[in-house]
Amino acid sequence: MLFLHEVHHLVGAREDDFEAHVRDGWLATLAKSDDARLAWHLKLAHGTNRAYMHVTITALRDGNAYESLASRVASGDLRTWAAEADRMRHEVHGTLLLAVPWSPLTELDFDDVPVDGADRDPVLFMEDTAWPYEAKLDDYLDAARTHYAPSLEARTERSLLELAAVFQAALGAPRRRQVVLWQRVLFPERLPGLFTRDLPAHVKAPGTWMHDALQVRDDWESRLLRTCKHSPLQ
Repeated sequence: MLFLHEVHHLVGAREDDFEAHVRDGWLATLAKSDDARLAWHLKLAHGTNRAYMHVTITALRDGNAYESLASRVASGDLRTWAAEADRMRHEVHGTLLLAVPWSPLTELDFDDVPVDGADRDPVLFMEDTAWPYEAKLDDYLDAARTHYAPSLEARTERSLLELAAVFQAALGAPRRRQVVLWQRVLFPERLPGLFTRDLPAHVKAPGTWMHDALQVRDDWESRLLRTCKHSPLQ
């Protein structure tokens, strides 16, 4: 299974229009076929990055499904939808992702992905995108598997985050050495402490992920993303 991760930089005045356009067009149209589904539609929490940024993640059964979707956007039933979407955004950047074998989520049962566009309670996600050092992709993934993921599980009752999925860039991506840690925020009320105070020394000491991960990467970016009400997965 493949995951198409797209970052949409929207025209501010058209943000609500774009949200409805995804719900009534992209989500609904993909639901008519059996090879692709909109999985998540999220918006950036204001004040945490570039304004009016949305993220969509579309699940694709396989490479044939990706080819079919690309053809539909280029010359098929999604061409008009894409043209209208372009009137609501300044630009869009897409990356094709694969779930790593040990990811909590590797496959989606399309029968379990809602396609009704109904409102659901929003959920907050933290998307950590890391770019490991040259030739350190496998080392980073191994460290994330043996160090980071167990550290979250060991602190289940206290952990701010729950690891929902781990993705790596597929062939053809702009930067092959790219890993996405897809994490559900369990306790949003704890976030102000993360923003208003430096991390305590013990959180950055040897043996912690913040310290040890520097051996395999020091280039990474976090985004706080809130699911849109119609997002199939929350």
